[in-house]
Amino acid sequence: MRIAFIGVSHWHTPFFLEPAFDLPGVQVVGVSDPDADAARRMLGGRSALVFTDYRDMCDATHPDFVFALGRHCDMAATARFLIARDIPFAMEKPCGLDIAEVREVAQLAAESNAFAAVPFVFRQGRMLETIRELSGDARPLYLTFKFVAGGVDRYRDAGCAWMLDRATSGGGCTLNLGVHFFDLFRVLAAPDVPEVVAATMSNNMAGLDTEDHGLVVLRAGRATCVIETGYFFPAPVDTFDMRFSIRTPTHHFIAPDRDTLQIIDNARQMQVRRMPTTNVPYYADFLRDTLKRLAAGARPIADLSDMAAAMELIDTAYKMSPLPAQASGDPQ
Repeated sequence: MRIAFIGVSHWHTPFFLEPAFDLPGVQVVGVSDPDADAARRMLGGRSALVFTDYRDMCDATHPDFVFALGRHCDMAATARFLIARDIPFAMEKPCGLDIAEVREVAQLAAESNAFAAVPFVFRQGRMLETIRELSGDARPLYLTFKFVAGGVDRYRDAGCAWMLDRATSGGGCTLNLGVHFFDLFRVLAAPDVPEVVAATMSNNMAGLDTEDHGLVVLRAGRATCVIETGYFFPAPVDTFDMRFSIRTPTHHFIAPDRDTLQIIDNARQMQVRRMPTTNVPYYADFLRDTLKRLAAGARPIADLSDMAAAMELIDTAYKMSPLPAQASGDPQ
């Protein structure tokens, strides 16, 4: 299978690109980015053609599958191109700058029966697997997801300063980090449909026109879910101030850190299982599963319609508590 990558200056690229080079039966035929030097750096000496225009890359390499990343403001145009060319693809979240763009490309993909995967990788994580193993079909009653990452400088350091500008990113931590949990709540609450009941956004820390702290409360049927995200934890990349708490009728699940799941049953007995509880370790699993599904003629585990459903909730939260204006003076 010949695969290519678009927008490889995105900081998530190594999560997909590095395992792709190790997959048997897969050839990485091209990478593209407006910054050719950044594309070469991402390759790290491995062999693939480098392009500055993804359309030229697709014309030259004829990929069987494309992983599309890049700036949020460019994603909808990329999706339109791939759908029109009938090229199966996976696109990094949020697949568009705003809800209008995401709705549009989701509709185009549905009308064309396109294979358009979205890496909602918590769906493939062991935490969700364990919740389903122990609680069966019982829907959760209370869910809290706190996921606070490092400060905004991490995006500047990664060469992705566009993430800090609303015109090119569409939003801050609620969109970028929180999107996983909006989707996970949808999965756990199904068939009940979530709605946003409260939201607050702040830029107190960085003073940008995107939020560096967001708190959103949702409800679906009897279940209540709180999603808190932020960019202000003074810690290394991929280290988080985090705590996930999920209460089903039979168990209470707590993820207090990135590799532990505590499970307490109604008899007050606790067991501890070691497993990755953050998203980063599961991108390679997503890559393998997505290519396997494509080869088998199956559908992706999540697609653009799922992205649109999560984006509807985020859009409602932003309307309920509009994104802050850029603060005057130097941020703290």
